[in-house]
Amino acid sequence: QVQLVESGGGSAQAGGSLRLSCEASGDTASIKYMAWFRQVPGLEREGVAAFYSPLKLTYYTASVQGRFTITQNSAKNTVYLQMNNLKPEDTAMYYCATKGYGGYWSDVTTYNYVGQGTQVTVSP
Repeated sequence: QVQLVESGGGSAQAGGSLRLSCEASGDTASIKYMAWFRQVPGLEREGVAAFYSPLKLTYYTASVQGRFTITQNSAKNTVYLQMNNLKPEDTAMYYCATKGYGGYWSDVTTYNYVGQGTQVTVSP
C-alpha cells in the first residue's frame, strides 16, 4: 500500500506561480512513476507531468511544456510540480498518482494509487 498526501494548491492570478507537493509513504520501493493528473468537472482526468525514478526521466503534456516542472526528492519520497506562468485553463483539481513499471505515463488507469487531490484556481 502507498499513501499519498498532496499540498500546495490554491489560487493565483494568470501569470503567477504555485508549487504542488506530493509525499508518498508506505511501500515506496514499489514506486517507479510519480505523476500529476488534473481534472475539470465533466472532463476526463488528464496527465500533466510524470517523473520516472529509475532513469530520472520527466514527461509533460504539451499544454504545460515550458511552464511546469516536475522534480523529485527521493530521500523524502516527494514529488513537486512547480507551475509558472499559470493560465486560467490550468484551473482544475490536481491529483498525485503512483505506479510501478508498465503502461504509458499519462494513462491514469495504469496507476495503482491516486491522492485526494488539491484544487488549483487561476483567475484572469
